[in-house]
Amino acid sequence: MKIMSTIPAATLRAAAPRRSPRALLRAVADAAVSPLSLDDLLDHFHPLRGGTGVGRVRGRIVEVRPETADAATVVIQPGRDWAGHLPGQYVRVGIEVDGVRLWRCYSLTHGPRRDGRISITVKAIPGGVVSNHLVRRAAAGQMVHLAQPEGEFVLDPAHRKLLLITGGSGITPVIGMLRNLYSKAAPDDRYDVVLVHSALTHDDVIFGAELRAHAAAGRLRLVERHTDTDGLLTTADLEAAVPDLDERLAYACGPAGLLDTLEAFYADRRLDLFTERFRPALLDADAAGGTLTFERDGRQVEAAGSTPILDAAEEAGVLMPSGCRMGICMGCVLPMTKGTVRDLRTGELTVAVPGETDAGGVPIQTCVSAAAGPCHLDH
Repeated sequence: MKIMSTIPAATLRAAAPRRSPRALLRAVADAAVSPLSLDDLLDHFHPLRGGTGVGRVRGRIVEVRPETADAATVVIQPGRDWAGHLPGQYVRVGIEVDGVRLWRCYSLTHGPRRDGRISITVKAIPGGVVSNHLVRRAAAGQMVHLAQPEGEFVLDPAHRKLLLITGGSGITPVIGMLRNLYSKAAPDDRYDVVLVHSALTHDDVIFGAELRAHAAAGRLRLVERHTDTDGLLTTADLEAAVPDLDERLAYACGPAGLLDTLEAFYADRRLDLFTERFRPALLDADAAGGTLTFERDGRQVEAAGSTPILDAAEEAGVLMPSGCRMGICMGCVLPMTKGTVRDLRTGELTVAVPGETDAGGVPIQTCVSAAAGPCHLDH
């Protein structure tokens, strides 16, 4: 039986949601290119366009410029949604390596640029999949994915006397600070900057020529140390080189051992120190590890009690989600359905027991968690 509506047609038309001409055109375009969407086509022909949504920023590599034998600066043209950064901040970069998108964090190393381009400077590390790709294989034209900049390692403009302590690639956030500082500082508004930088050899100093030029021009005092001839930088070396360090606001970035030593030194003297770490401070652990079982394919990996699950899995060839590798962004989180892990920052244990904990598993951060016995991961 056909049921007739008693509501007037005009009322029905008025109640129906109205679509703007733009929305109608968009719907027609999406239908015309189905099963793709208009966004798919626009991404292909105009990948740096704006309006693609929060966190969805594309970039195009325009130059890869060698800095040392194992470091290079990668210059990137970001899409229109790039929000800009403060000198000293870092950016999460996603790049396709052998068909797999991997994410890593790198400090932004450029100063103000009229062309709107950004730069990161990467040091290739042994076994580093992304760092070696960017230094040795990336080329102009390659597309990358960018998160918006993050980080609190930025200068306090109220302080004029600064001490910058860096080791190795720890110079990368600091060079961004210096490039920005010297692009803006007027001749009568000079900062008093001491930079203490340690590298393995003279030729391994990233931005060495630029730093020495700043020192020669009187913009900063450079204390340059080379481990092959001077040994590791110690706090006694620092006190001898910078006798007025108590009067200077200090910033440090570099290897974990250097930062651990500096943090203890500054804490004892009750002085402020701002640090930037490429990896979180992890506890020394002699605890036994365990077997990681990845439930989707049944693959098993042996992991030491002092090694982050993320590192152990990647070393065994397992493709893992990752992000900052610092325990901050939550990009590496996976559900553990059974087992125990140890937080390498605090020593805290997290346990998943089938039938007692959540049926979907307990979320763990694989970049800062180590196996404390057999563990099953839903991955």
